[in-house]
Amino acid sequence: MKILIADDHHVVRRGLLFFLQTQAGLEIVGEAQNGMEAVILVEKLQPDIVLMDLDMPNMDGTEATQKIKEQFPHVKVLILTSFSDQSHAIPAIKAGASGYQLKDVDPDELVSSIRRVYRGESPLHPKVTSHVMSHLSHGNKEEKRLSGLTKREKEVLAEIAKGKSNKEIAASLIITEKTVKTHVSNLLAKLELQDRTQAALYAVKHHL
Repeated sequence: MKILIADDHHVVRRGLLFFLQTQAGLEIVGEAQNGMEAVILVEKLQPDIVLMDLDMPNMDGTEATQKIKEQFPHVKVLILTSFSDQSHAIPAIKAGASGYQLKDVDPDELVSSIRRVYRGESPLHPKVTSHVMSHLSHGNKEEKRLSGLTKREKEVLAEIAKGKSNKEIAASLIITEKTVKTHVSNLLAKLELQDRTQAALYAVKHHL
């Protein structure tokens, strides 16, 4: 199993190198000091797994992960970072990371995670797992809200996003202004929004 280590801290890279070299079946084929170098070395060395830090100069680990997965989809990326917050974890996983571990992980657990990623599993640190589950449930909730809108309500919402008044929406959709008001009231209730401004922002966010 060929591994590339990507971390901007020399001491961290050395420590990982010396430890992982003692593990049966693991071969360290290279080291990268930043995300950009990691992408270049993946092409050159063709590792099976990249141990990827997130906070690095030139190109961070999330962007590097995305580029690696786009160009070399067979290469697995295991994030190894100090950050367990949602703003770091979710983008990294969305970028294509197969697993996510923290640098304070037990060494044996790290080796186990590397082997699991190689087998096609997705090991996540418990702190990160809770973020992912929360993100997924939030996404499902939004999907349910959107699916609850009628075709006409979605059309009205799209018009609101364009900054149109009820009168302009009525003219555009060839319905009465009173009907527009009813649709606006219904869609605000279904989406749990307070006003037209929130509705416009919601429409833009969800590409309606």
